[in-house]
Amino acid sequence: MTICLSGCAPFTENNLIEEISPVTFLAISKGDTGKLKVSTILPPLSKEKKFVMSQEVSLLKEGVQKYNLNFYQEMKSGQMRMLVISDELGRDGIMSIINVLLTDPDISPRIYLVIVKGNFDEYLESQLDKDENFDYSFYRMLKHYEEKNQGELTVVNLHQFKNLLYTPYSDPFLPVFKIEEDGVNYEGTALFKDDKLVETISSLDDRIFQLINNDHYLVVLPIQKFEIVLGHVRSKVIVDFDSSYSTMTYTVNMDTRIEEYRGEKQLFDPKELENMKKDIETHLEKQTHELFKKMQELKVDPLQIGIQTKRPFSKPMEEKKWIELFEKMDIKIQYNINIDPLRDANSKRQNF
Repeated sequence: MTICLSGCAPFTENNLIEEISPVTFLAISKGDTGKLKVSTILPPLSKEKKFVMSQEVSLLKEGVQKYNLNFYQEMKSGQMRMLVISDELGRDGIMSIINVLLTDPDISPRIYLVIVKGNFDEYLESQLDKDENFDYSFYRMLKHYEEKNQGELTVVNLHQFKNLLYTPYSDPFLPVFKIEEDGVNYEGTALFKDDKLVETISSLDDRIFQLINNDHYLVVLPIQKFEIVLGHVRSKVIVDFDSSYSTMTYTVNMDTRIEEYRGEKQLFDPKELENMKKDIETHLEKQTHELFKKMQELKVDPLQIGIQTKRPFSKPMEEKKWIELFEKMDIKIQYNINIDPLRDANSKRQNF
């Protein structure tokens, strides 16, 4: 009775460092007959020879239990840093997995969520002899781009995904990596409708998505059509609707400079530079319009444009109504680009 009234549990968990094995990541994919295949590297934080352990389970927590029954140390999830989800599983829906993570007090809401195309288990097996700390290197890369906010790639943690999933006027998105012969390479951004992956955008579409969604900054923006690379790109987005929400004007004001050019125009000439600027504006307007058209067809709003419909002292529009309007909306894209003229970068340096 005294124990119950004091709020203390009648037992304590074993957390002796010598007897536990902290899980640093889990990789989840589709198993046979509706099951989940859960994989990780063991032992994660030890100098012993590492190996990939996989279990096919019906429930995610069952996988951790099976690890404990097949490994001499007890598995703990308090140090988990990444959850790697196969794209096939993503298309089926990941709501149950997200809810399990959210209700586990040992798992940090800052763990990174990643979609992977290809057989991640086989890739892990092939990497153990080359780089035993591959999982840690992967985590450090995600952490670097999250902290620098450079827009080079999409980085989403559990807390952010949960907010996008359950907040009105928004749809989640996650980074997509593809397993290739030379390693795991960033491919683009996965767009979700509720908890299901519906589309992956890559190349210039993904760069545009980063520019208008991720702190409005890119270190570089390559545009292969004009053989040019823009650098230190900053943008400011302005969204306007007409009174009936049948038309939206999406204006992107952009400041940048030319980092590299391999074409034939003489960009030191102000007229040639102005012509190049107009060509880039037209190209980005067309490409951005195609990206919005794709979102309309998928009925997703990862840019949270619907929030712009909120007005003071008026009842918010229902999310279902917003999606219906967005699907049929006439969208006009306008880019206003300010490009610094080309000049010798070394001319500003003082001679010592």
